[in-house]
Amino acid sequence: MSEYDLDLQSIQEARRLAEAAREAQKVWAKASQAEVDRVCAAMAEAAYLASERLGRMAVEETTYGVAAHKTLKNHLCSKILWDSISDVKTVGVIRHDERKRIYDIAWPMGVVAALTPSTNPTSTVMFKIMISVKARDAIVVAPHPTAVKCCVETARIMAEAAERAGAPKGLVSCMSVVALPGTEELMKHRYTALILATGGSAMVKAAHSVGKPAYGVGPGNVPCYVDRSADLRRAARYLVASKAFDYSVICATEQAAVVDKPAAAQFEELAKAEGAYFVNEEQANALRRLLFFPDGGINAKTVGQSPQTLAQWAGFSVPASARILVAKLSKVGRDEPLSREKLTTVLGWYEADGWEAGCDRCIELINFGGRGHSLVIHAEDEKVIMAFGLEKPAFRIVVNTMGTLGATGLTTGVMPSMTLGPGGIGGAITGDNITVQHMFNVKRLAYELNPPPDAAMKPGDTAAPVSGGMASVSSDVSPDRIDEIVQRVLAELKR
Repeated sequence: MSEYDLDLQSIQEARRLAEAAREAQKVWAKASQAEVDRVCAAMAEAAYLASERLGRMAVEETTYGVAAHKTLKNHLCSKILWDSISDVKTVGVIRHDERKRIYDIAWPMGVVAALTPSTNPTSTVMFKIMISVKARDAIVVAPHPTAVKCCVETARIMAEAAERAGAPKGLVSCMSVVALPGTEELMKHRYTALILATGGSAMVKAAHSVGKPAYGVGPGNVPCYVDRSADLRRAARYLVASKAFDYSVICATEQAAVVDKPAAAQFEELAKAEGAYFVNEEQANALRRLLFFPDGGINAKTVGQSPQTLAQWAGFSVPASARILVAKLSKVGRDEPLSREKLTTVLGWYEADGWEAGCDRCIELINFGGRGHSLVIHAEDEKVIMAFGLEKPAFRIVVNTMGTLGATGLTTGVMPSMTLGPGGIGGAITGDNITVQHMFNVKRLAYELNPPPDAAMKPGDTAAPVSGGMASVSSDVSPDRIDEIVQRVLAELKR
């Protein structure tokens, strides 16, 4: 098949799926809450049962990450997600304020175009389907070209479960012929009401540029501050495990450790005991060349790889016990490639004397490619914790937990999500963990509380001059004078 034929087929498939989704959504918009919940529960169960197989498929197709960890993410985005949203009302009156006499009424968006990444393909498909169908939307998934098979299979499993439970055919679908023109056609299609984009900066920028409402999530250059007051043993265990989780493909993964200097030596030894391998400067230079191109772009083949694979490609070896590679750094910015987001098992390491200096370093890292996203802090000093909470330009600040699992809602109380908003400072409309409440609008039925003021009920004063209108002509100006003025103006216009 030529590239031209592929583009045409992808465009045609996008149109067909969008049209089918629109017809299905018109039916689904009339579903009762009981019908919606029955369908969602069936999809969650089917996805959960297929989690292990789909996790393996994702690794085999993309070569990114760890199958067992992808299985856990699939659990998060099926059963655990459903538990978090099952009681959310999405049909009819969802709230009633008796004092204000206002009824809130849920209203679905319509057809959702869901762009998904190669790094977390099956879990993101599960997540977006669940929150869309719960909100009475239809959804068409546009997978990354390197993750088509596992995404199509995930959507198929959930669509069939939904239809068995009573959902209309076409409510859930996934593109199988994937090319950029087809994805663009889906985003711009007249029936697409909302774009839900998770992936790289280019994809998110494209989603925001088509003139449709969009939730977009870009990179997260997440720092992890380790204070002298922290439980250092726990912090080391969590940091190494989080950075190693699924070989670091989650955008909320720690990208750099910023360690309080008095605790640095001890924390380094504890991290080594957990599997952190500290590279020397020559090895760090080899990793700089391997991971990034001269223009700062990431080398995609290095995403989601084990430390052993990265070391081999970079020309050195590490023991089998190494879970992550750590490079000690002193700068942040374009001159230090390893201060960028690294969606693989390489961690930057900085030391800062005191939490104020640590705070400054964390802000540097966040501003260099992760504004608004996430931050991790390990500390027991509540003053330090609150200072970070109040001052950092990040919308998820997770405390004494793993960044990967805390920001996505597995180990904290934030909503389970694979789409983490970076807010206005990060170029998005929200800083929330996207969930079902973001997938429908709310109508408000409001009764009168107070009678209108008397002034609003009286007719206007017709004798009063209209403000901003033509000035009234003084009654003492003679007709001859008016004619003289008119003739002068006409003469000026003829010149």
